[in-house]
Amino acid sequence: MKVYITSAAPVAGEATKAKVSPPPPPPHQHQQAARRGCRSAVVTGLLAGVLLFRAALLTIEAGASLCPSTTGCLDWRAGLGDWLYGGSGDAMEEFMKEWRRGRREASLLDPVVVEAAPDSLDGLMAEMDTMLASYDRLDMEAVVLKIMAMLLKMDRKVKSSRIRALFNRHLASLGIPKSMHCLTLRLAEEFAVNSAARSPVPLPEHAPRLTDASYLHIAIVTDNVLAAAVAVASAVRSSAEPARLVFHVVTDKKSYVPMHSWFALHPVSPAVVEVKGLHQFDWRDGGAIASVMRTIEEVQRSSMEYHQCDASVVREYRRLEASKPSTFSLLNYLKIHLPEFFPELGRVILLDDDVVVRKDLTGLWEQDLGENIIGAVGGHNSGEDGVVCIEKTLGDHLNFTDPEVSNALKSARCAWLWGVNIVDLDAWRRTNVTDTYQLWLEKAISSLIL
Repeated sequence: MKVYITSAAPVAGEATKAKVSPPPPPPHQHQQAARRGCRSAVVTGLLAGVLLFRAALLTIEAGASLCPSTTGCLDWRAGLGDWLYGGSGDAMEEFMKEWRRGRREASLLDPVVVEAAPDSLDGLMAEMDTMLASYDRLDMEAVVLKIMAMLLKMDRKVKSSRIRALFNRHLASLGIPKSMHCLTLRLAEEFAVNSAARSPVPLPEHAPRLTDASYLHIAIVTDNVLAAAVAVASAVRSSAEPARLVFHVVTDKKSYVPMHSWFALHPVSPAVVEVKGLHQFDWRDGGAIASVMRTIEEVQRSSMEYHQCDASVVREYRRLEASKPSTFSLLNYLKIHLPEFFPELGRVILLDDDVVVRKDLTGLWEQDLGENIIGAVGGHNSGEDGVVCIEKTLGDHLNFTDPEVSNALKSARCAWLWGVNIVDLDAWRRTNVTDTYQLWLEKAISSLIL
């Protein structure tokens, strides 16, 4: 045993003391501790770099959607790797070399390997500890394989979650329809047991107003009882002369009874409301029904062809949107046939059922349209960057890869909004807007198929 003597200034009455220190650890223990420290440092450096890189990818994907997947963004690694890892050290250079080689084979990874990849950082750390305990030197190829498989697994989980969310939204649209079944059933029962709910709408003495041009005619095409009630009530309340208002509510056969029952039990005097189902229109004119059916067929065909050819990221979302129940509702296609439903009217205000009126509509009714057919709220905002569309453009509705379409129309032009419109039905009939609409639908479909 070695004895180490330390000296200090002597103190009176105190002798020099000898301190005995413990022996130093053996050399092989120093080597093991140093090796463990090096391994931990290497693993920490690798994981920190990978996590930083992954965070950058997620930020880019969420903010700008520049790349559809992690493997698609791996091509950026040429200069990014040196910045992340410092570009120095044999271990780092070897790792980056394996990473660049592995990224080219990322899409070819065995699905079994991807599925067996760790689900979290803790799982990856545990597997790395196992590898370090078994080998004196890191197998960079195995490390890259595990990290690559984990990233692919994470991407697949994200995509699966997105599809699941879209599917759940689609199920919600099926399970909770806008017509609100409970209210509809109660009103249908009221129609059966309450004679007041079956009273004429409008009353016979008010029937002449339905075709009188001196009144303000408002059309609402909907199967949503509650929404129609709100739109009508808000328009009456906001009007300076409610006695001039005549509402024409057009609905389908299944919603006619509850719609009639509501407005029979809740009149909006002094305004007049007419409730009419599709089955009550005069369809003896074969051309009218043929025109409606032609529109329905063309819209559904163009919708399916467009979604099959669309290769964008939101293809699955649009496919589900195209298959929701409202897409197949006949009422959705009747707005383009307004003159056929109101043959004795020359002008009508068209309201969507989701509109709450807060201003007198008389000014809109008296608006001079000149040679125009429809007066609508523009679907755009004007700012420093020019005109910015609020919702969709014509390019969202038609296929502008067809030269005939692109030469006649501008894809960037904003589509107008249906919400509140004033329509000159006489001008509509003169210019054959319905036939023109159907013609462009046919052109869009033929260009997609060819």
